[in-house]
Amino acid sequence: MENYLEVQIKELYEKANKITDAFFKTNYKFGTKVPEDFKEEFFNLIDKVSLSLMKDKDNFYGYFLFQMAREIRFDISSATAVNFKGAKYVIYFNPIIFLNLNLKQMESSIKHEILHVLSLHLLRAKEFKRNYSTLAVNMAMDIVVNTYLDNLPPYATTLDWVNLKYALTLLPYKPFEYYIEKLQTAIDLAEEEEEGKEDTEEADNKGEEIETEFNPENTHDIWEESSEIDEKTLKEFTEKFISNAQKGTIPDYLESMITSLKNSNGELPWNLYLKRLMGTVESDKKKTITRRNRRQPDRLDLRGELRGHKAKIAVVIDISGSISDEEFIQAIKEVINIVKNYKHEITIIECDDEIRRVYKIRSVKDIRERINVRNGTRFSPVFEYANKNKINLLVYFTDGKGEDKLLTAPRGYKTLWVISGRGDKLSLKEPYGIIKKLNHIAIEDEIPDVNETIRSGYSMMHQEPEQI
Repeated sequence: MENYLEVQIKELYEKANKITDAFFKTNYKFGTKVPEDFKEEFFNLIDKVSLSLMKDKDNFYGYFLFQMAREIRFDISSATAVNFKGAKYVIYFNPIIFLNLNLKQMESSIKHEILHVLSLHLLRAKEFKRNYSTLAVNMAMDIVVNTYLDNLPPYATTLDWVNLKYALTLLPYKPFEYYIEKLQTAIDLAEEEEEGKEDTEEADNKGEEIETEFNPENTHDIWEESSEIDEKTLKEFTEKFISNAQKGTIPDYLESMITSLKNSNGELPWNLYLKRLMGTVESDKKKTITRRNRRQPDRLDLRGELRGHKAKIAVVIDISGSISDEEFIQAIKEVINIVKNYKHEITIIECDDEIRRVYKIRSVKDIRERINVRNGTRFSPVFEYANKNKINLLVYFTDGKGEDKLLTAPRGYKTLWVISGRGDKLSLKEPYGIIKKLNHIAIEDEIPDVNETIRSGYSMMHQEPEQI
């Protein structure tokens, strides 16, 4: 069968090239009709790939693919792509790129798209593109899903490839946020060092829409064409696809992804919301002569800018509340991890009915043993302090039980309330900020313990093996 498929793939590839030649001659733009006989032959090949998937232990992917609509697009810069259109997921194929793969690589390319769906990347990409470059978002998401795949196409964005390209030492099975932060920093540095390089926006002015090679910066552009739909409804459709695809046992990592998707409540957890807030604080952009100004690239007298943020962050611990030392230290680790790539200053404030202690930290080692005072709770003293000291961002960890009205309203800064897992709600009628729950968040050291034992099971949020 494989020999027959190789012949069929070669013949289809030759036909695809003739089609693209014709498209170039007729000034092809998206919407030009692909010949029906070619579509029939091509999707006949896809059926065989789908059947091959259904025969092995990964038959979940085959049954998931069976439910997806299929289209040919010569204008996507990857072998496959996916989005959500008309109440179903649609998988797209660029024959010029796809037909250069062998059968196993074709299967992996399809699995790659389905893993993006299960990881809710089509939704998460929109949030992160507000503060990160498209290239960093795309590569981070591809690293996450490609970690689980074998027989990847030669151009695939893998951990090894990224480490080599950007001289990094990124570790496997880390959270998406870990990859995007480090990749964005590396991309910024690479752009700063490339003197005389043509402005990156020039690539956007393409003369034609046919793509013949993989481009990591554009590989997920088609996600922007998805139908407008709220997260809750999209999850319901996704769960229906998943239910119809489960025909027996599935790998542990898929089981865990599916469980996480079903259990997610559609809201950003506090740590991701904090990451979003960090993009809104006062910025202190560094001028550079090695990057052209993006708004006016032809003005060589104008210097470009590198991203950089300066923020005075106050982290408050309600020492009268029910939040434990372990929960607070774990949360502080997460705060430090989020802000470490920004110019920042972290101040810890311990408060019950009044401020008991204020001190600055640079790392978790600087956190002091909490003062043993357990009076009632008042939030107002903290906001009086923040107003006087020109804080940029206030993160308040509490069980939520305090006064119902602030005596002093916050001025000129964002507030994030994080309610302890044992807390119920915030007593304030007007919180002047966003309220999130403190859920358990696994924090790992940069270098894993060699004695740790990895068991089966994965977290969709962290995309890494769970640790015993």
